[in-house]
This record gives sequence, structure tokens and C-alpha cells, in this order.
Amino acid sequence: MKNDASKTATRKQRDPRSGARSVARKLALQALYRLQLNDGPWQDIVSDFSVEEDMDRADRDYFIEIVQGVATQRAALDAKLSDWTDRKPAELDPVEHAVLLIGVHEMCVRLDVPWRVIVNEAVMLTRRFGATDAHKYVNAVLDRAARALRSQEH
Repeated sequence: MKNDASKTATRKQRDPRSGARSVARKLALQALYRLQLNDGPWQDIVSDFSVEEDMDRADRDYFIEIVQGVATQRAALDAKLSDWTDRKPAELDPVEHAVLLIGVHEMCVRLDVPWRVIVNEAVMLTRRFGATDAHKYVNAVLDRAARALRSQEH
């Protein structure tokens, strides 16, 4: 029987940034939700969220990258989303819409993040903040997106 140290050594090590990135995604979801309801400069949202309680545990640069990327590329991201959704992005629930925008953004620009991680994080956010069973919809849409955007990984 192996001792605990050797078991730990044989397991794949988890990226220590992953927890901070999860918090960054959660804060980005909240920021993008607010931006959908009250349109304004993305810089103002980033500034407002800089004092959020969870920001000290978040990957601040990742948070800014997501908010800036989604805010400045929203029309292009919505155009991509419309290929994989059953309704116009403007008709989506704001939480689901924000989660999907984050997921598609990450799939397009963060090739260092595996698509399965992106989908899992999106599903977890939707379970926490979205409507009942909305996570199933988000999972299906992002799976379609991954097949198109990350076909080499899928």
C-alpha cells in the first residue's frame, strides 16, 4: 500500500491559479450582468468591482481581461452565439447571456484554458446564479461552441 505522500505525488497537480480564475469569472459574470442592465464604459465597471469583497481572492488581470474582452467584442461574440442558440442573444436571460459570452470569449482567446474547463466553470456559475436547469442549456450551447471553435480539442 502506498503512503499518502506517494499518492499525492502521482496525482496530476492542479494549477494554483484555477481558484483565483474561478473567482474572477464569478465577478466578471456579476459585472457583465450589471453592464447588460445599465450600459456604460467597461472601465467604470472594472473600477466599481475593484473594491468587491472577493476581489482579493480573484485573478484581477483575468477579471479585467474577461470584462474588457466581452464588452469590446460583444457584437462579434453575440454573432457567434447566434449560431449555437435557439433564440437571439438579446432574448436570453441576462445571467445565461453573460455566462455564454464569457465562455465563448474564453474559447476564442484563451487557448491555454481547455474547453472542458471553460464549460465546467460556466455550468457551475449558471447553477449558482441562473434559473433552474439553465445550466443544461449553457452546457449544450457551449458544447456546440467548442465543437466549432476548438474542434482540434473536442
